[in-house]
Amino acid sequence: MHIIYTVTIILAALAAALLLFERAAPLTAARLGMALERRRAGLRRRDGALPGFSMPYLEGGGGEVLVLIHGFAGDKDNFTRIARFLTPRYRVLIPDLPGFGEAGRAPLAGYAIADQVERLRVFLDHHAPGRIHLGGNSMGGYIAAQFAACHPERVASVWLLDAAGTAAAQSSAVLNAYRASGAMPLLVPTQRDFARLLAYSAHRKFFLPYSVRTALARRAAADFALHTEIMRQVVASPLLEQQYQGLRTPALIVWGEQDRILHPSGAATLARLFGQHRVILMPGVGHLPMLEAPRRNAADYLGFRRQLAQAAQDDDDGRAPATAADVLTASR
Repeated sequence: MHIIYTVTIILAALAAALLLFERAAPLTAARLGMALERRRAGLRRRDGALPGFSMPYLEGGGGEVLVLIHGFAGDKDNFTRIARFLTPRYRVLIPDLPGFGEAGRAPLAGYAIADQVERLRVFLDHHAPGRIHLGGNSMGGYIAAQFAACHPERVASVWLLDAAGTAAAQSSAVLNAYRASGAMPLLVPTQRDFARLLAYSAHRKFFLPYSVRTALARRAAADFALHTEIMRQVVASPLLEQQYQGLRTPALIVWGEQDRILHPSGAATLARLFGQHRVILMPGVGHLPMLEAPRRNAADYLGFRRQLAQAAQDDDDGRAPATAADVLTASR
């Protein structure tokens, strides 16, 4: 009993010391915490650059390349929790887009979807020049879909998580209010407004340490002016259905049914654009499926990739029924 009591006291003291450290040095604690989460996911931070921008990224795993693109006001670490289920099977690359995360900022640069698609092309030409699988959340899904439409020879499949870029998705109350008044919870004028961003983004709460919340809130407030301009350019970008039809890239389309930022009806528009598709609507999940339900989303993605592999195998074996469209065109 004496040993148990002593161990309990030591553990309590360590917990108190960690809590004090997190409060006293939140930015340092946040860096350490994110480094631990990256290591758990099998990811390492690497430096990358484009003309005029630094573009750091996370990389881990081996095999076929899966590139994941974060959304507006997000960064590469939005995918670390789901990446730990993916790096055992794939080489995962997760960049910070210019204007976000640790990437460079240039207030006078263009940040429309077409601009970011071109930057992604340059990044991939250097870091993953072959055929890839591409995924993205929100604005990142918009970029992923448009990249696949512009460069179909480069993209083996797309994974679209609550993707922007369609009239239906952007008919949400939040986007309607933004167009009417400029009010937008993803824009953070002061650090205390960051709590509103989290409340609107996630329906299912996920753990975010005080130090990480503090670091992200400081960065979001510092980026308020730039992100206000980027939001204007993103919303003004041509919608996917205005530019493309009959896209042949296989698509896994995922949407949280409680998404308040982008309306879930956007999934139907994407399904019409991508003839080979699977749609998964997730009850009890908001705008960030990869953070709110990482294990379930990873399992769905791995299942999607197995379907693609089976369709390809059947095609190689000359089996008529199992075309990619037959296998994938489904909803859950």
